[in-house]
Amino acid sequence: MRLVELEYTRDSAALFSPIAAEPWSIFLDSGYPRIDSGRYDIMSARPSGMLLTYGEQTRIIRGNAVRHSNEDPFTLLRQELGERRVNLSGFPFAGGALGYFAYDLGRRLECLPTRCRDDINMPDLAVGLYDWALIVDHHRRRTWLIAAEGAALSAAEWEELQSLFSRADPQPTRDYAVQSGLIKHTGKEQYQAAFTRLQRYIRDGDCYQVNLAQRFSIEVTGDSWSLYQRLRQLNPAPYSCFFRLDDGCILSSSPERFICVSGDLVETKPIKGTIRRSVYAYEDKALAAQLLESEKDRAENLMIVDLLRHDIGKNCETGSVRVPQLFALESFASVHHLVSTVTGRLARGRHALDLLRGAFPGGSITGAPKLRAMEIIEELEIWRRSVYCGAIGYIGFDGSMDTNIAIRTLVHKDDRVWFWAGGGIVADSTPESEYRECFEKAAAIMRLFD
Repeated sequence: MRLVELEYTRDSAALFSPIAAEPWSIFLDSGYPRIDSGRYDIMSARPSGMLLTYGEQTRIIRGNAVRHSNEDPFTLLRQELGERRVNLSGFPFAGGALGYFAYDLGRRLECLPTRCRDDINMPDLAVGLYDWALIVDHHRRRTWLIAAEGAALSAAEWEELQSLFSRADPQPTRDYAVQSGLIKHTGKEQYQAAFTRLQRYIRDGDCYQVNLAQRFSIEVTGDSWSLYQRLRQLNPAPYSCFFRLDDGCILSSSPERFICVSGDLVETKPIKGTIRRSVYAYEDKALAAQLLESEKDRAENLMIVDLLRHDIGKNCETGSVRVPQLFALESFASVHHLVSTVTGRLARGRHALDLLRGAFPGGSITGAPKLRAMEIIEELEIWRRSVYCGAIGYIGFDGSMDTNIAIRTLVHKDDRVWFWAGGGIVADSTPESEYRECFEKAAAIMRLFD
């Protein structure tokens, strides 16, 4: 393992800027300094291998060698990560896999109908294998460049990386420009019709809760990195990400952790329960109190907590799953959320990818019971969700993992941006409030295009 300390920079966007234009560059962004709780930022580029899944086939690229496989993508990724390595660095990530698992990867895990249209054509899985990373610890105010044990980096390449990140000079980018009006792909009448049908399913006992989403798009030219820098100002979030692929970019400002594995300790933090924020302090405080006291929102949250206890319990030691925190209030730029915490201990012989696969996609953005909720989503939504409601993050060579739920997430491809917003529908939901909640959740993203 190679390790060198570099000069600390308070805003990691300046450190990432020199590689932001490179294909497969990725920035896991903690939201610091706009979120004080943010701690680690992780950046990398130039992966030694890539995995891309489209439908039933995964393409594995290692240098000039390309092979194709119809095996389970989670199994393929574990094979590419190899035997678990010891991480003595003390950092959460010291090389491994970085990338995303799209919501539609769930089709490889469950037998679902295929009704929703796929007009974006992004991979269902896009993960790079990275031998080095830049790690910024904002609590300690220190920055390190780290290369994994056995990394295929020459002395010249290692020196070049040190020089690249020592400059920390923001690189010029072509600023983004909005070229059209916002398209709402789900009209209010369509949403209400889907809502009514969903309520019928709930009354008939098919499900207890289903997350119903709307999609938006807008024509935007310019560089995705410029767009992301504006997004992280408007909506800083602890599980954000910028990820540039060959044919599109993912921009995420997610407030929600999906699954974290550190050693054998497991944590998931589902969000269910949302209310808008106010610019007036007294009203904002009253809205937060209203959310905390809402029986409907607490019931929604509890349903998903129970679902996640079951999902992570598949790969945790029997009796280790706990709920140390229920219905905690967390506040972000546009909304307050109710957040619960579920923990467990990874069972012996299990890998973080077993845990991710067993809980994918996250219950907070499907509903309960999960499979029936996903079937109903496929029936009622018109467009596939792509990366939205999937997961973005890392799986280290050492078996560590941290992933988000990819909400507040945009896809920028071919001069068009797509984004989504949704909410959990239960028996006592009303169409007006649920439709309005989608716009409250999307408010910060929409301000990008004012």
